[in-house]
Amino acid sequence: MPEPVLILGATSAIARHVAASFAARGRPLFLAGRNLSEVERLAADLRIRHRVEAVAGQFEAEDYEGHREFLRGVVRRMGDLEGVVVAFGYLGEQGQAEKDLEETFRVIDRNFTGAVSVLNHCADFFETRRGGFIVAISSVAGDVGRQSNYLYGAAKGGLNVYLQGLRARLFRAGVRVLTVKPGFVDTPMTFGRPKLFLVAPPARVGERIARAAERGGDVVYVPWFWRFIMLALKLTPEGLRKRLKL
Repeated sequence: MPEPVLILGATSAIARHVAASFAARGRPLFLAGRNLSEVERLAADLRIRHRVEAVAGQFEAEDYEGHREFLRGVVRRMGDLEGVVVAFGYLGEQGQAEKDLEETFRVIDRNFTGAVSVLNHCADFFETRRGGFIVAISSVAGDVGRQSNYLYGAAKGGLNVYLQGLRARLFRAGVRVLTVKPGFVDTPMTFGRPKLFLVAPPARVGERIARAAERGGDVVYVPWFWRFIMLALKLTPEGLRKRLKL
């Protein structure tokens, strides 16, 4: 029988489709997010649509002191977890964050500090379990610093390095740690932003993430071609890159 998966930030557009993909495979789910009523609606829909157990709970990425007890509560409710997906994040406004320290900290804390806090506890759990998977949704923005979103990119870049180290730590325990780097995805986070190209549908991205979580791997770009786009950017000399409006 499939074992349960915890999804944090479950109401994001990508997370909804990740949850649907896992539910279609018969996996029980614990869905958690800031807006409990919205999480409950999502859980009810998955229970009806896929006939799986789907439990809703509230989760605050910046409630660092509460993360350990939150995870314990999930395990008490669901039993032995097979995996966790960290899908919360905050794009923020680069221009505002350059001038407003509170906005700067919102970008960093919601994309990096909150993820590290809860994943430290998840790592302890899965290391003791000697198996399972951790998936964290990062971004291609973390690969190269660009003037248009370098604060968001810095937070995601920090998360990428953290996940790389976590992957090395948990390898001998048989725990898979997957870094997911989406490009532009058609979500409320990107809606209305100018100059977006190659925008992917979230349903396809969600299915790709669920597949990768079960098959294993270290880093997945979704869609796949972003690996080569970002490689080209990284190989571009910084002297030239800083002159480009990226």
